[in-house]
Amino acid sequence: MVVLQTILLLILVYYAAKLLLKWLAPRLLSYAMKKTEERFGQQFANYQDFGQRENEEGDTTIYKKPTRKSKPSKKVGEYIDFEEID
Repeated sequence: MVVLQTILLLILVYYAAKLLLKWLAPRLLSYAMKKTEERFGQQFANYQDFGQRENEEGDTTIYKKPTRKSKPSKKVGEYIDFEEID
């Protein structure tokens, strides 16, 4: 009898979780999409503000790309150029 109750409980939990996910999944996805859209909008607005700044006469502005710290390449060995002999 205990085995039957356990099986029925597992089936009930499975279907309850399935119904709950059908209800929650669209809402979670729409929330995630809304937040992503807001972040992209903020980044775009920041980019537009950056391009619209005007300098006063005599101001100097220098724009630099960020420099990357390059990793030193590992030298595996010496390169030897071979010639074919017929």
